[in-house]
Amino acid sequence: MKKILTSLTIAAILATPLVFAKEASSEKQANTAVDFRKAVLQLVRSNMGPLGAMAKGQIDYDADVMTTNSLRIGQLASMMGDYFALDTRKFPVKTDARDIVWEEMDDFKSKTQDLINAAASLQKVAMAKDESNYRKAIGDLGSTCKACHDKFKKD
Repeated sequence: MKKILTSLTIAAILATPLVFAKEASSEKQANTAVDFRKAVLQLVRSNMGPLGAMAKGQIDYDADVMTTNSLRIGQLASMMGDYFALDTRKFPVKTDARDIVWEEMDDFKSKTQDLINAAASLQKVAMAKDESNYRKAIGDLGSTCKACHDKFKKD
């Protein structure tokens, strides 16, 4: 029994860095992490743009664009936890991320999962060529972005 408890304790200690954010060890490392985060978020933005315009009727309905962009957004969202895992707060980096990201990483990851789920829902609507529900599906996707921005992004 003692060996099992010791093994579990060691496993918990070794797993801890996977649960909690790791701190950046240098300003260069912190800046690189911020650059990568910004790149992923810019790609999400570039894929949301046409979807938002479509939902507002500014561009024509296009199921192929919705399918492609929702797939991309889901893939990008699945990377966000990795790119935010490095805590850059102790260095003077230019970021719009609030400190609360690293204080409430579980909620941050939950919100990225919401984005993944909403992107998958939009993809289903797009693949079904369901013109009656695409605006709602795009709106649901946009709300997941807003929920994360409201809590984790500086104004």
